[in-house]
Amino acid sequence: MTDATTSVAVHRCRFIDFDPSAITAVAFPPLPLPYTKPPKTQYPEFGVLAVGHANGNIDLCEWTGLKNEFQSPQAWVIRKTLPGLYPSKVDSLAFIIREPHTLKEDQVPTVSDLRLFSSGGGSELLEWDMEGSCVRRTINSQGGTIWSVAANPAGTLLALGCEDGTVRLLSVADDTLQHHKRFDRVKCRILSVAWGPPILKENSAEDDDEDDEWNDEWIVTGCSDSSLRKWDAVTGRMLDRMGTDKIRGERTLVWTVATLGDGTIVSGDSLGMVKLWDSRTATQLQSFQAHGADVLCLTVGPDGLAVYSSGVDQKLIQFSLIKTNKAATKNSTEVRTTARWVQTSSRRMHSHDVRSLAIWPPYTPLPSSHKRQFPSEIAPIIASGGLDMSVVVTPAALPASTMSAKVINPLATSVHATFEDSYHRRLAYSSGPSSTSAISIARQARLVSCMQDSRVSIWRILKKPLSPSLTEDETPEEPDNTSAQWEKCVEMELDVHTNLVASAISDDGKWIVVSDLYETKLFRLVSDAEGRLKPRRIRSISEILSPHLPQKPASTGDPRVLRKFDHHRQRNTLSRNRVTKDLKVNGDVEMSTADEENAEDSESSDEDDDSPLLGSVSRIAISADGQWLATTDDRCRTHVFNLDSIQHHCVLPSFQHPAQSLAFDPANPNLLILAFPNNTFQVYDVETRQFPAWSHELCNNLPKRFTTLHDPIIGVTFEPPPAGAPSQSSGKFAVFWGSSWLCKMGFEDGPFRERFSKKRRRESTKPPPSYKNNNDGGPDEPHYKEFKMITHYRPLLFVDYLAHGELIVVERPLVDVLATLPPAYFKHKYGAS
Repeated sequence: MTDATTSVAVHRCRFIDFDPSAITAVAFPPLPLPYTKPPKTQYPEFGVLAVGHANGNIDLCEWTGLKNEFQSPQAWVIRKTLPGLYPSKVDSLAFIIREPHTLKEDQVPTVSDLRLFSSGGGSELLEWDMEGSCVRRTINSQGGTIWSVAANPAGTLLALGCEDGTVRLLSVADDTLQHHKRFDRVKCRILSVAWGPPILKENSAEDDDEDDEWNDEWIVTGCSDSSLRKWDAVTGRMLDRMGTDKIRGERTLVWTVATLGDGTIVSGDSLGMVKLWDSRTATQLQSFQAHGADVLCLTVGPDGLAVYSSGVDQKLIQFSLIKTNKAATKNSTEVRTTARWVQTSSRRMHSHDVRSLAIWPPYTPLPSSHKRQFPSEIAPIIASGGLDMSVVVTPAALPASTMSAKVINPLATSVHATFEDSYHRRLAYSSGPSSTSAISIARQARLVSCMQDSRVSIWRILKKPLSPSLTEDETPEEPDNTSAQWEKCVEMELDVHTNLVASAISDDGKWIVVSDLYETKLFRLVSDAEGRLKPRRIRSISEILSPHLPQKPASTGDPRVLRKFDHHRQRNTLSRNRVTKDLKVNGDVEMSTADEENAEDSESSDEDDDSPLLGSVSRIAISADGQWLATTDDRCRTHVFNLDSIQHHCVLPSFQHPAQSLAFDPANPNLLILAFPNNTFQVYDVETRQFPAWSHELCNNLPKRFTTLHDPIIGVTFEPPPAGAPSQSSGKFAVFWGSSWLCKMGFEDGPFRERFSKKRRRESTKPPPSYKNNNDGGPDEPHYKEFKMITHYRPLLFVDYLAHGELIVVERPLVDVLATLPPAYFKHKYGAS
């Protein structure tokens, strides 16, 4: 077997100028309103995280942990990207539950249970089709630019803060989207909106057939004229006005507001002030000069005992409600308990402006009789995003919760779980939609292509001798800058309707294809007399593909479509979103234990529905010999097709997570590797339609250092054979990679299984490794000869073999990305500036 420590030449590419998009909004879904007193206290499973970007894209991130487990080193991973219109941006995000009464009060809604709305600096509100990855419908605010969007706790109304000084309510009940009410107009912009606590209207005994109903009473808005306003949610009349501080007569902008269950209002403004107000008397309770610049976002802890703020000065500040005891009078022994908000902690986890905050479990402002009390044994998680392009997640347990019992840190970053002491972690930005890489290579032509919002660039890697640098004990050598090792060949700016969603370049470098959500463009790359590449568009490609797409007229063309596979649109393999039996057109496939448990439910209502199933094919792979095609979708279904006979071959059983990467082994083209976002993988033999027996030992006993990596698997690749050599001569190992690591793992049956088992027995006698050893590459498993971890390169956008013994590693250092941004807020703490 090829030794896993074998060195290869590495092209360390930092010239690819990919710029990830800034994060402008983050949101978690709400929980159903409780109807019991008191509500249940079960800690909910982790919900989907929506991340809006400045380029208009929205990422839907799902928790990678196992069901009923509250810890996952990989946390949230992008499962699907909703491509934004070009050009556009996302300023606000709001989730509502589609049918709240169908969920239990402690049930976490899934993507199929939710509706997602966004606004982006214009007058249009967008509702997204999260299954079809497109805009479902739009509606005009009729009041100019939408500055803020907020859903009421019952999920029946959306409040829009508009440019013309009005609050407009939209009805979203019963899957509608229509105007419901317009509030009185004021002479300023409505910059932020929040709903007050609802009141439960309990029906009398005569109305037993009707459910109790939550009614909204008031709304609070932050305005551009140095004020907050309280509105009657029923009549649309202004009830009270609360004035904020001014400096030199200039208007103060109230960028963000929030409400608590007891009626307290929290505001953050352009002076860096965080203020608390009594909604009943419209008076200020407390004021904190917490920030050095604008406060842009607020979020409230799940139990309402903490408030978090952030903004332009990059600080994330925690405010806690502290209870104190004091005598009622000087001469009395009676003790009175009072509560007061205190600024308890401050942390800086971003390098630029923080635009949005969200917390899980989410907070709902409810009266004390129905207030949710979540178990204190699991720390809440704060998600924050801003101009530095990455979501930061932070455990945020209160110090009081750690006094009675040990608190679980769901991120597994450290044993600490309090906001002040815990380690935060930065979720890596991905270069392409849905955690794919926007970079692809043409091995024969030695070309590298990179796709961005509406642009495609191509570089050529020149043939030059490189120093071997892919061993764990050596430091990678810096490239020689005296002579260029690359050249830029093509720069294309495309006319698109949405941001680009996919691209690929042929292995010989003669063809490149790109696609937005509505159109696929094919280009032939032609070399001129001086060797320069010129793209020539093949305009007939749309006409050729159109008859094979839904609801398109038929036409003819020069290239031919051999077969259309619509297996990802069929419903007869689904039971609770899992494959439980093979398609009717083919034979059996070996099932996993989890699928056997769900086989009894295979006769579901979905099978009786003949309509096509919506979904997205997220990954595709072709074997080195061109015989097999594997595709997987966002419903965790993987199909294999035989390209020799152009027939569907088999469908694999579903796993808990969709495949993050698919790859065929060039040495054994029948072996398909499915890598998952929780840093596990499976090996499937497509010829025999089963999981090889030797792979069970490998996949079920992966090194802990590999499975506990915080950055999930992005891709897997194999070394190709030398030129002119048979495919069986390629190395017997696979290279897995994430944004901050490369892992070289032995990959063959027989002797490896025996050595692996012996080493696992020796490993079981060792003490458990520490967090440092697991995550930072410590000596927790030094005896795994077939397993090597390299962390020299970061953050990685792409890793693949350019040829035998020649690896290309594409990095985009964060410092280079931040250099393209305007200067961050900075204020000298001491001395004159």
